[in-house]
Amino acid sequence: MPLLKAPTSVARGYVPNADDLEEFRKVQRLAYAAAEAVAKELKPGMTEKEAARLQEVWLLDHGVTDWFHSPFAWFGDRTAFQGFRVAVQFLPTNRRLEENMPFILDNAPVVNGYVADIGYASVLGENRILDLLLDDLAEHRALILQLIRERRPMSEVSQAVDRLILRQGHEPRHKAYPFETLAHTVQPMPLRASKQPNTLFKFGLQAVEALGRLTLTARKQGWSPIWSSNESSNHAPVPGLWAVEPHLGFRGVGAKFEELLVITEDDAYWLDDESPHVRRWKERGLWPLEQSGVKAA
Repeated sequence: MPLLKAPTSVARGYVPNADDLEEFRKVQRLAYAAAEAVAKELKPGMTEKEAARLQEVWLLDHGVTDWFHSPFAWFGDRTAFQGFRVAVQFLPTNRRLEENMPFILDNAPVVNGYVADIGYASVLGENRILDLLLDDLAEHRALILQLIRERRPMSEVSQAVDRLILRQGHEPRHKAYPFETLAHTVQPMPLRASKQPNTLFKFGLQAVEALGRLTLTARKQGWSPIWSSNESSNHAPVPGLWAVEPHLGFRGVGAKFEELLVITEDDAYWLDDESPHVRRWKERGLWPLEQSGVKAA
């Protein structure tokens, strides 16, 4: 596995080559594997903090060297970010899991400089509302890809996602995130000298520093590394890797996917079609292969 060196400067987004994309794909699959493994271990009475810690241990045991952010977990109505007003409310709590309660697991590991950021929604048992939300998310994956390929302004794409969510009868809960974030750009991380990852409010210190530098550079270049419906994203699609996370909420239940979208100078495609939500859609007949938009590795 090559060791990725972070670029010393950024020009309209970091654009990985084919070898780098394969490494990012491996890390994304690792991140989803962690979420699926931990989901199978969840039992009634377990807390969000315990679910987050299980993800962390699993990932560190499987070669993770740093964090973009360390794992999160949300249970029950917290999957819809109910009442969230400040950043600390996103942190895992002592909320306990119950039968037929939805949950979201979210992690963002780094392996040798390559980054993933994923979100995995499921349920301990059965939940018809969650099933509905997970089905409806398929249309958002297709819509985002289509509009980016049409080179629509990124704010316009986000606004289209918001409108689709409302037409579906749901709430766009990604608007509860700081800066109403639909997605954020992903850059390679520099390799650390220390053996233990250092975090601040669950975000890797190097990730925070890199995002700060990138924000200043991007502002000078006229674009934003945070993709939202706001004026700051009113620019053409920026080439690079973007962690996209449309988040739907309905009657106290929330669901999202999060995965990497590759934007080039004249095209776009999802990094991988083997994520759990895509497999689910295919099994349910909701995602014909010809609509995937994923290029062969």
